[in-house]
Amino acid sequence: MRTIMVLNAKGGCGKTTIATNLASYYAWERGQRVALVDFDPQASSLAWLEARSAEWPPIHGIPAFRTLVRPPKETEVMIMDAPARVQGAELAGLVRRVQTLVVPVLPSPVDIRAAADFMKALLTSGRVSRQQTRVAVVANRVREHTLVYHSLQAFLKSLKIPFVTSLRDTQNYIRAQEKGIGIFEMAPSQTWQDREQWEPLVRWLRSKRSQPTA
Repeated sequence: MRTIMVLNAKGGCGKTTIATNLASYYAWERGQRVALVDFDPQASSLAWLEARSAEWPPIHGIPAFRTLVRPPKETEVMIMDAPARVQGAELAGLVRRVQTLVVPVLPSPVDIRAAADFMKALLTSGRVSRQQTRVAVVANRVREHTLVYHSLQAFLKSLKIPFVTSLRDTQNYIRAQEKGIGIFEMAPSQTWQDREQWEPLVRWLRSKRSQPTA
C-alpha cells in the first residue's frame, strides 16, 4: 500500500488542500482505492469528504484523532493529513508511518523561518536520514513575480531535498473544497494551469525517487 503524508508543523500552510487533492487524484485519475486519514481534530479533510457526492469515486475517511488507523484491506493508496505543531516524539511517530512526506510552505517571512526550523528537525529524523522515508517540498499559494516568492524559491532550492513544484493562489481550490472534489475532477478548461503545476508533484510521487530504498 502506498502511504503519503502531508506534513508541516506550521498551521495554515495548506496541508488539507494538498491532501484532499492528492486523494482525489489517485481516486479519479488513477482509479485506485484511496483512504484519507485526518490526524487534525479540526477534521478539515473529513469535512471535505462529507461534501463529496456519490457521483465521484469513493474515498474512505478515517478520523485518526479519535480512532486507530485501520484502512480497508483493499486500500491501494493512503493519504494522511497531519496536524500542526508536531515535534519531537510525535513527529518521529508520524514519520514512521509513511513512505513519503510532502511539505507545503507558504511565501511569507514567518513561514520561511518556521519551515527552516521544521526542516532541520525533519532531516535529522532517523527514517529520513536513512532514506526510509522520502521528502519533497512544495511552494503553496504563490503569487509569482513577488519578492517574497523569490525568497521562498531560493530557500527551498537551498534544501537538500526535492523542491518539486509551486502551486498558485487561486479560487479554484476554494471551489473544489466546497464541493468535495479536487483540481483533477474539475473542468480542464477551468483548471489547466493548476493541472500543469500539479504534474511535477504527481510525477515525482509515481517515481521510485519518492519511495524508500528499503
